[in-house]
Amino acid sequence: MSAAISPAEAREAVLAAVVPTDAESVPLAECLGRVTAAAVSSRVDVQPFDNSAMDGFAVRAAEVVEGRRLRIVGESRAGAPASAGPGDEEAVRISTGAQLPPGADAVVPVEDVVEEDGHVLVSQAVEPGRHIRRAGEDAAAGGLLVPAGQLLGAPEIAVLAAGGAASVPCARRPTVAVFSSGDELVAPGEPLGPGQIHDTNRLSLAAQAREAGAAVSRAGWLPDSLEAIREALGGALDCDAVIVAGGVSVGRHDHVKAALAELGVAERFWRVAMRPGGPTWFGVAERGKSHRPTLVFGLPGNPVSTMVTFHLYARPALRAAMGLDPLPPTTRATLAATYRKAPGKAQYLRCRLRLGEEGWFAELTRERQGSHVLTSMLGADALAVIPADAEEVRAGERVEIELLR
Repeated sequence: MSAAISPAEAREAVLAAVVPTDAESVPLAECLGRVTAAAVSSRVDVQPFDNSAMDGFAVRAAEVVEGRRLRIVGESRAGAPASAGPGDEEAVRISTGAQLPPGADAVVPVEDVVEEDGHVLVSQAVEPGRHIRRAGEDAAAGGLLVPAGQLLGAPEIAVLAAGGAASVPCARRPTVAVFSSGDELVAPGEPLGPGQIHDTNRLSLAAQAREAGAAVSRAGWLPDSLEAIREALGGALDCDAVIVAGGVSVGRHDHVKAALAELGVAERFWRVAMRPGGPTWFGVAERGKSHRPTLVFGLPGNPVSTMVTFHLYARPALRAAMGLDPLPPTTRATLAATYRKAPGKAQYLRCRLRLGEEGWFAELTRERQGSHVLTSMLGADALAVIPADAEEVRAGERVEIELLR
């Protein structure tokens, strides 16, 4: 039996095997949650023309003298610019966002004038440039809007739209196949027979994969049969990643590792010195020079172990494949309660975070932190990391935390 490696070594081995996905053009309306594969520059100036920041009157600043009447000679509306600008002792009515008329160099807000008989009486002088938004002030044509490796949210999509982008080069979403394993599993909602439990891992893995930005191309259940497992996994190796929950330990009915060996998937590690999630397996299936290798994760079947090991190893791989920073933010927090454990394995505790006057406090979601206590994941903001050599961390001590969201 191979020696267990540290969580840091396991994560390093996974990330070393990642090959980036290729790029594809994605319509801007479909870019939410996608990652740019290349930098995107603006096609136009943003704003594309000098325009008014206020409802009021476009003027020549030199013509505005307190008490002077200016004749209204036209109007510039949003989408309908004025055909001519103001001359001597003239003003052009203008709306917020409307193009500045030729020759105008300032805008007098409507609240600073009195309008009568086709004229405006200005109450105070105005300096050149007042209440004008200049062309290219937000972004110049040809200037960078969004860098490569940027996760696209609503602000980025708005900026890209303003810059004239109709489509964006994005990293292809990694395709993922997820499987749960075990004869004891039945679909949620189905009645339970003797010794049976509802299948949670298939749904949680698919949800975590989608949250990480991947495309789940298939999700299935594997019986405790070497032949059935080999056939199902062999048919999934055309995906970028295959993730199996259960069947990777050393029991008589754990056939996943043997099936993967028969399929030629090269083991990179098995067993990590951690709780929960010690019996974690990782390997790579090479698919020839013209294809990317398939990353294969054999995760423990206990539901908390499944979710924690996905977060620690599979999620970083999927993010790295799209060009994102693979690792979640870490910081330190004060542990709210004393925690004791046996030395030799790092412990990942599910905790809620609370901000106090002296920084973050980490409170366990449940006193019981066993790998079968699925409700310990509810409300968890982070994993508190208890080092392998520690036997006790007292309440009030600072520990490293890794954010889950």
